[in-house]
Amino acid sequence: MNPTQLINQYFDAFNKGDVNALLATLSENVAHDINEGPTEVGKEAFKRFKAHMDDCYKETIVDLVVMENGNVGAAAFTVQGEYLKTDGDLPAATGQKYSIPAAAFFTVEDSKISRITSYYNLKGWIAAIGG
Repeated sequence: MNPTQLINQYFDAFNKGDVNALLATLSENVAHDINEGPTEVGKEAFKRFKAHMDDCYKETIVDLVVMENGNVGAAAFTVQGEYLKTDGDLPAATGQKYSIPAAAFFTVEDSKISRITSYYNLKGWIAAIGG
């Protein structure tokens, strides 16, 4: 499977809320570079991250554009979401809705995503929720 197909499958599963299908796109030792955070390694770490995100946010990816070059892919998109539960030291959640631009970069090995690097503007997100 080429990067474009795999990235589209990843975001399709994300939008459907199908965590098992999302995890099926990842290699066992996937490296996940979290926006303004650490790099976590492994499907279990990604699963915990996703569970936390789903607890605090309800998000959908729209306006998805995927590009690839060899085994590397990039995606530009808009995140439409709702802030459900206060996340750590971030501003308090009161059900604020937001729409922010974001991007992610992927490395694919053996038809699985082996690295995900996500980017969005945290200050822009805080402004979008009125924080």
